[in-house]
Amino acid sequence: MKRVLVVRNDKIGDFMLAWPAFAMLKASANCHVTALVPGYTQPLAELCPSIDQVIIDPGKGADAGAQQDLLTQLKSGQYDAVICLFSNFRNAKLMWQARIAQRWAPATKLAQLLYNHRVTQRRSQSAKPEYEYNLDLVRDFLQHNGIKVIEPRPPYLGFNEAELALFKNEQARQLGIDASQPWLLIHAGSGGSANNLSVEQYADLLARMWQAYPRLQPVLTAGPGEQALAQQVVDKVGERVALAHGLALPDFCRLLACGSLFVAGSTGPLHIAAALDVPTVGFFPLRRSATPLRWRPLNSEGRHLAFHPPANAEVEDMSQVDIAEVAAAVTPWAREYLS
Repeated sequence: MKRVLVVRNDKIGDFMLAWPAFAMLKASANCHVTALVPGYTQPLAELCPSIDQVIIDPGKGADAGAQQDLLTQLKSGQYDAVICLFSNFRNAKLMWQARIAQRWAPATKLAQLLYNHRVTQRRSQSAKPEYEYNLDLVRDFLQHNGIKVIEPRPPYLGFNEAELALFKNEQARQLGIDASQPWLLIHAGSGGSANNLSVEQYADLLARMWQAYPRLQPVLTAGPGEQALAQQVVDKVGERVALAHGLALPDFCRLLACGSLFVAGSTGPLHIAAALDVPTVGFFPLRRSATPLRWRPLNSEGRHLAFHPPANAEVEDMSQVDIAEVAAAVTPWAREYLS
């Protein structure tokens, strides 16, 4: 097995939860791994140490010429196998048209008929984390091909320590904070994914954490279109809260690597921080397809805390998350990382 294509051409958070699967495939098969991803996750894919080549999917809305160019790339890749971690009819048809010999995917939907290796997973039941479903698919592929499985371990993303120290000092200078003290990073945006806490809730949590750890250097992070929301949290809390925005995606990842603790809703940045094994606090709704179990981040054991609305609340009503209770749980747990 020399060349394997892995398809995860959906959202950033979903792509990050495929990193253990990429790591397992690369370590076990020692093959050339190509990832098919959308353009907005390309910078992340290029950071992944388990990916050798990246192909950009122009998306279903691209013109016929772009679609044909993609198919030509897939045909010329001489792949021994493709593993579709994200399967829909378009992906299934592309892999069938590319005539890839082994075509692996979850056994769901009509699209499964175009794959010749299907794994029953029932992801809709959300019985385990998304990254474990991805690992199961790769594990079955490896076992079918007689390849010994090497289980991956976090962290899945990292940076050169000396280079990261220089980056942190420069960011501290720009943000007006102390590089030698612990950084508390909070991401209030949601990127249009799961419901999130309100501005007031994030500001309340930050104030409580700051009271418990006065040396904290709070930084609100913001992706494209999220600066105004992050600024509202800053304004609620007051002075000496920095706002980091406008960073290219690789530098945004480096910023997260500088954090001592990262707090966010169930969104892409939470999963990037977890891939770095930065301790994370995440907020999740209780809808079955969006629970803390299904979207558990990639942190090593003990480095993640999850919160959700109480059982008697509406599953999507994040306003019912009690910030006083959250702070009471996070404050002692975080002592190891913030002291």
